[in-house]
Amino acid sequence: MRVFLELGWFFKQEKRAYISGVLVLLFVAVLQLVPPRIVGLVVDEIIQNEITVNGLLIWVGLLVLSGLAMYVLRYVWRIKIFGSAVKLARQLRETLYHHFTTMTSAFYQRKRVGDLMAHATNDLSAIQQTAGSGVLTLVDSLATGGSVILAMGFTISWKLTLIALIPLPFMAILTSYYGHLLHKKFKSAQEAFSSLNDKTQESVNGVKVIKTFGQEEEEVESFREQSEDVVQKNIAVAKIDALFDPTISIIIGISYFLTIVFGSRFVMNGEMTIGDLVAFTTYLSLLVWPMLAFGWLFNIVERGRASYQRVRSLLDEVPEIVDLPGAVDTTPTGDIEVKLTRFSYPNETDMALHDIEFSLEKGQTLGIVGKTGAGKTSLLKLLLREFEGYEGEIVVGGKSIKQYKLEALRSAYGYVPQDHFLFSSTVSDNISFARPNATQEEIWEASRTACIHDDILEFSEGYETIVGERGVSLSGGQKQRISIARSILMDPEILILDDSLSAVDAKTEEAILTALRNNREQKTTIITAHRLSAIQHADLIIVLDNGTIVERGNHAKLMEQGGWYKEMYLRQQLESLVEHGGK
Repeated sequence: MRVFLELGWFFKQEKRAYISGVLVLLFVAVLQLVPPRIVGLVVDEIIQNEITVNGLLIWVGLLVLSGLAMYVLRYVWRIKIFGSAVKLARQLRETLYHHFTTMTSAFYQRKRVGDLMAHATNDLSAIQQTAGSGVLTLVDSLATGGSVILAMGFTISWKLTLIALIPLPFMAILTSYYGHLLHKKFKSAQEAFSSLNDKTQESVNGVKVIKTFGQEEEEVESFREQSEDVVQKNIAVAKIDALFDPTISIIIGISYFLTIVFGSRFVMNGEMTIGDLVAFTTYLSLLVWPMLAFGWLFNIVERGRASYQRVRSLLDEVPEIVDLPGAVDTTPTGDIEVKLTRFSYPNETDMALHDIEFSLEKGQTLGIVGKTGAGKTSLLKLLLREFEGYEGEIVVGGKSIKQYKLEALRSAYGYVPQDHFLFSSTVSDNISFARPNATQEEIWEASRTACIHDDILEFSEGYETIVGERGVSLSGGQKQRISIARSILMDPEILILDDSLSAVDAKTEEAILTALRNNREQKTTIITAHRLSAIQHADLIIVLDNGTIVERGNHAKLMEQGGWYKEMYLRQQLESLVEHGGK
């Protein structure tokens, strides 16, 4: 029952609803005692030939009134208790979602999307059951069971009551043992479902790759194996779950047997009337539900506890990057100075960056080039403060980026990553994502700058065209340019294009870069690229290799140095010449 203590914060929050619901439940439990007692009295009146029409009508009227009262009151407690449980699920779901938005990149490197989705769906459903059906079964089993036992003992026969309850301790011991087993098995089943959820999400997102490589059968077989694992682990849960009802039924059967045997003797001895025995057995039938509910309670509680532990483990994770005390809430602007001695990703010993030092004046353009894996994106992630733990300092506008609040710092950047992401919405909504109140003309202007406006007008619904999940209906170049338009619309102090022109042709690339130069005066731009034509106009170009700067300067200076930059530039020029037939 520990999960009820763990959820105590919510019960306290919704105490009015739960207290009123519990009080109504208790009243219903008392009302349930009325019909069996009336039946017993009527039986005795019939045996003693004392029954009258008026008397029978009175008894029937009381039965009808108690039935109507229970009908109304059961509606009330359902609204109070189950309604509160729905609020708990909503609150936890919102808390989880907010928590996900505050977590850093390192968190998403450790966690799988499918697993996070399983926490926000299956686990929350189990917790909701605990706060709803769990509370109901706990209160109802104790209230109904307790009131029935008291009625049996005080109004009929305390001796027969004690005899009928002899098997109950065995039921408590067995159901507690089953609950312990169920907790472990259900947690394992939920983890298996998380893995299956992740597999499904990954396979759907990568279905084009699967089909391209002809791996459909292999993927189906892999999914079948994981699905079978989920089935087997849920069957293990069901096997334990199936033990509750038979065990309780046996206990109830033994109680009935003892009641009939000893109750008959008490009737023969004159200690009870036949009406008392009928009422007693009717009361005993009312104990069937509390006993079953007690077993069901263990089932619900252990499922809820396993799920709540899984959710709490997520919520207990602390973001590695937070606002420092005294951080300023102003958008950074000004010169950029980077002095990095060394940086390694969490839990890795190899240095991703080392000995990086450069300055960039406000309004200048920085080009970052190098081989794949040279550290270009890693440097951008540090500028965005997605990772920390580096030795050195990154300064924007005379202040370390750690001195700015995260929200203020990020508001200064317009970032177009390599793996551009579009939402399953309209083109217009995707472009205006960071500025929902942008006018249509502003959206069009950003699109013209990104050289995507004409393409959009040719779409079936223009700017109102639904792009599909992750922009599945668009080409790579179109997705890149819509992502660029989204960042341009923000008019950020610092625009970062992380190899974001790789899917467009050289002519479109030049048009975009020219438009950016014209529209972003006094605004800083940082571009990483493999195609050197994208950064040859930059005020400063740095060449990275193995996480450090090996060349620096503008295009002319780097060509004079005759290093990697010149060699790569001439090679790309030759390739371009060959592609155009030597013209």
